[in-house]
Amino acid sequence: MEYTLTYSEAVKGWVSFYSFNPDWMIGMNNYLYTFKGGDIYRHNVNNTRNTFYQQWWDKVGTPALSFTPSRIRSVMNDSPLENKLFKTIVLEGDSTWSGSLVTDLQNSGEVQSSYFERKEASFFSFIRNNSSGELSIRSTSGIGRSKTVTAGPSTRINFSIDPLVSIGSMLSIGDSIYFALPPVYNQIFFAGIVTNIIQNYMANINRIVVDTTVPNTVPITTQDPYILYTKNSIAESHGVLGHYCVFDFTNGSAGKIELFSVGSEVMKSYP
Repeated sequence: MEYTLTYSEAVKGWVSFYSFNPDWMIGMNNYLYTFKGGDIYRHNVNNTRNTFYQQWWDKVGTPALSFTPSRIRSVMNDSPLENKLFKTIVLEGDSTWSGSLVTDLQNSGEVQSSYFERKEASFFSFIRNNSSGELSIRSTSGIGRSKTVTAGPSTRINFSIDPLVSIGSMLSIGDSIYFALPPVYNQIFFAGIVTNIIQNYMANINRIVVDTTVPNTVPITTQDPYILYTKNSIAESHGVLGHYCVFDFTNGSAGKIELFSVGSEVMKSYP
């Protein structure tokens, strides 16, 4: 994709990338004029932001480049030699943003605009870690060996009542289920997402139901694997782990918005 770059004399650097790609541009009388398809356009004269050349049509009669969301990409890199957990995102501005967060160790953090809450003059959100496979840096809990497994799109994993294998009160709908196969239990596989928990000892039911249609699941091939789980990252914020964190945020507003700074609550990690 082609971009138009702008240079700021104040900071002596290139400060922005724009999605429009004019045939020619010129500044005159404190306005920016560009030419596209034989038409002339004056910029920054209406309240509709990030929308360029709406009236310009290409050769096949379809609308050309129009609205493009605002996007900002930068890095948080204080104490670069320390391994850290980036737990939160704090925005100083008048709008919330959505996007991803990537470190040198993880590629799974995200925030959505709906996650933010306004606190005093800032917007605050926990970073959600959606990586289901990075068990070495997630909080994993064990349930125990299953009694029987009924495979299918909604796999039923049944546990013994006598002696009792307690599912426990911490497991919730939306948590991720993993399993290890006998006899050595030395490899862990992703089974799916919990959709139901049924504990009715009088009816001889001690069961979890797992959605196995989600990506990257592995079928359970025995009746008595060892079952583990990790908490849903929406319910339990792990943050993202790394020496630095690259954030890539977008905002779909067509009106004027301002973003002054992006920060994070960071904790040193002690492996």
